[in-house]
Amino acid sequence: KRSRENFADMKKTAVISLGIIFFILAVLFKTILDPLVVLFSIPFAVVGVILGHIIFGYNLQFLSVIGLLALIGIVVNDSLILIDFLKKLRKDGKDKIEATMRACKVRARPIILTSVTTFLGISPLIFFATGQTKFLSPMAVSLGFGLLFATILILIVLPCFYLIMDDLKELVIK
Repeated sequence: KRSRENFADMKKTAVISLGIIFFILAVLFKTILDPLVVLFSIPFAVVGVILGHIIFGYNLQFLSVIGLLALIGIVVNDSLILIDFLKKLRKDGKDKIEATMRACKVRARPIILTSVTTFLGISPLIFFATGQTKFLSPMAVSLGFGLLFATILILIVLPCFYLIMDDLKELVIK
């Protein structure tokens, strides 16, 4: 019963967090579509969490969800770094394709380094947890594998989604 209540509370917390993140991004970008592009990266992280749990044979549990909530912040930050730089390049007059390719090239290194160092930092909890630290392993798996999977897709799929949204925006405006 307590677990169900905790998961229900976590759902509420996640919805509130996503709402706050969306609001902050909407104010930052001064549009509604760009925050949606940034938030589009979150499902990538969820897929990585699920794959990590399958690989290690863990069930999703309370600490797994805590790891996922922490992961959402990191993934949104990585996406924000990419999209914000892309928008700056567009503002400077670059073509959308050229700006997208340049943003991916310039921001790939900081995004990859952040993700790899975070993964390496929690890897002892993922691979070598024993005794009292073993219960933290599902949280570390959520954070580590979700981040690795999301990072790859942020650098490949998110720019494509940005271009699709930009094309849709142009169709609607015309």
